[in-house]
Amino acid sequence: MNIILHKADTRGKADHGWLKSSHTFSFANYHNPERMNFGVLRVLNDDTVSERMGFGTHPHRDMEIISIPLEGDLKHQDNMGNETVIKQGDIQVMSAGTGVMHSEYNNNPDKPVKFLQIWVIPNKTNVEPRYDQMTLNPADRKNKLQQVLSPNAEDAGVWLHQNAWFNMANLDKGKDVKYTLNDAEHNGVYAFILKGDATINGQTLNNRDGLGIWDVETLDIIADSDTEILLMEVPLK
Repeated sequence: MNIILHKADTRGKADHGWLKSSHTFSFANYHNPERMNFGVLRVLNDDTVSERMGFGTHPHRDMEIISIPLEGDLKHQDNMGNETVIKQGDIQVMSAGTGVMHSEYNNNPDKPVKFLQIWVIPNKTNVEPRYDQMTLNPADRKNKLQQVLSPNAEDAGVWLHQNAWFNMANLDKGKDVKYTLNDAEHNGVYAFILKGDATINGQTLNNRDGLGIWDVETLDIIADSDTEILLMEVPLK
């Protein structure tokens, strides 16, 4: 078993007034050669956007982009004709492929929106751009794992162009779950604590800590307090 621990307070910070962001991996003005990625997981940004503010229209190419709202509503618009609002409990994926233009704004007039912006390097380039989102049932992750993303369109959750699986869990204090990797030979798991405290394979983690773990077949997760967790299983290369 190999691990890499990223404590919450070691993340890169950005404060643009309207945007406050914590970068697990190098992004924009934050560059750390030791924090470039975890396998094909390239970006994990923990963003807070002020009321009615956001990211103007900008391009992406050959990247799988996932957004998970944690609080509030996020308005999305792109040149594929999509104009949607994603809310807490939703997950959104966009395959940028040959190129896409989009914008993201806080849709709330009176409170910030908090969301995770995640980029995964795809296993196919120059694909036709696509957009998808769905509303997840939080009851399906109460004291158990809920798959929210996979490589397979017919599986639960949204899908993307990569052999990656995301799961979420809301665990009461003292509860434990086991995660078995889909491809332990090629993949690792990056665990991100959204709330609370947990122990994974003997490693204690606190709020907003991240843990990359590989050369294992299973993860044993114990909630040390009421805990919300995101697991991202991704190819290591």
